[in-house]
Amino acid sequence: MNLSILNLTRIYNDKKVLDLPKANIKSGSIYSIIGPNGAGKSTLIRILAGIDNASSGKVLYNDSVFDDDVRKRITLLFQKPYMMNLNVYENIAYPLKIRGFSKWDIGSRVDELLGILDLHDIKSQRASTLSGGEAQKVALARGLVFRPELVLLDEPTASIDPVSTLLMEKLVTQTNKNYGTTFVWVTHNISQARRTADKVIFMHQGKVVESGGAEMVLKNPTNEITRRFVGGDLIL
Repeated sequence: MNLSILNLTRIYNDKKVLDLPKANIKSGSIYSIIGPNGAGKSTLIRILAGIDNASSGKVLYNDSVFDDDVRKRITLLFQKPYMMNLNVYENIAYPLKIRGFSKWDIGSRVDELLGILDLHDIKSQRASTLSGGEAQKVALARGLVFRPELVLLDEPTASIDPVSTLLMEKLVTQTNKNYGTTFVWVTHNISQARRTADKVIFMHQGKVVESGGAEMVLKNPTNEITRRFVGGDLIL
């Protein structure tokens, strides 16, 4: 799914927290949005997901405005996952069930994700008993099981263990490779951006300061603020 951002602003308490004259997200790529706290990263994700409204400007999804059809084709995952009062298998299967998939298709897709994320042993466990890392892996699997066109990730691995983090990164890159899914991933973790991203967008004070190929932005940034952030000198 291609996204076009045009003259997008968000004003909060009389302060402009987002100011993006123009930006494009190309279909089939993994984008990492990096930047210090207060840069506008999460604000942008919430607008892209249709949770918050922009103060002005617009976002086009394959040349269409956000509507129910677009909503059905995207997934959003926050730092704190939402779990339904079901077991692990049922949580992951839920999006397929409500879309009328066959029992065979549901089983095939869910089993594949259980294997990739090392969740087979707890597939009958109630969601309320899961650790933070387990719950986040289940939430990611549930968000990907129906193969959305666009996945928006807002710091989903910030508070989980390294093993779970690497498994989630593997699933993201594998899903992108196999199905051409577009990912937009907000992260503070520069190493994570290096491991997963094709493209990097660096934001500061509500603006896109630098963007481009991941290797270019992370290894040879042209902007001084970007260099300081990537080098660890810009305070978060």
